[in-house]
Amino acid sequence: MSRLIAVVDDEPDILELVSLHLSKAGFSVRTFPDAGHFQKSLASSLPDLVVLDLMLPDADGLDICKDIKRDARTAHIPVVMLTARGEEFDRVLGLEIGADDYITKPFSPKELVARVKAVLRRQDTKEAQETVELADGVVMDLNRYEVTVHGRKVDLTTTEFKLLGILAERRGWVFSRDEILSRLWGSDKSVLDRTVDVHITNLRKKLGKAGRLIENVRGVGYKLSE
Repeated sequence: MSRLIAVVDDEPDILELVSLHLSKAGFSVRTFPDAGHFQKSLASSLPDLVVLDLMLPDADGLDICKDIKRDARTAHIPVVMLTARGEEFDRVLGLEIGADDYITKPFSPKELVARVKAVLRRQDTKEAQETVELADGVVMDLNRYEVTVHGRKVDLTTTEFKLLGILAERRGWVFSRDEILSRLWGSDKSVLDRTVDVHITNLRKKLGKAGRLIENVRGVGYKLSE
């Protein structure tokens, strides 16, 4: 499936030029003439990258970038700023508030496409480092505290996620109940060994068939099978 690029600019000629070259490069493209239409679109679908003009008729592009990076739902989306504001101060400010690249007008369409590809490659590398594939299609996203099984999101509690993360640190290594208790609850003496067993049971149920990855070592603790 091709990556979706959102292009936000109030100049029709720029929208057409950028859309044409990104489409030729194999991307899907959605164009927006202002911030309002773009922000409404985020409620139904998220792009893989945003090419954002700073001088929009209804908002400052810097504020839009801030909003994207503040919202947990959209913070991972890379933003490439495309603007006539080419002063060093503007470039530094744009990058400091979270933009992933900054291109000034007039610009080379080929260079813009190359920059978009470079930003997406960096994003892919970053996301790969933040995800752990366990087995049987089980993937942990360490940034979003999410677990998916064959692409289906599993609704885990924070404690269940942390517990799975502990077991995933060393595949095949047996973690004792005492160690798990200490890692999750510290010195809280009111938490019993049985608490670990209850969380393991719930975790297995939520993972479905993939729950068999978590093995009980009788009298010792639990491990994640290799």
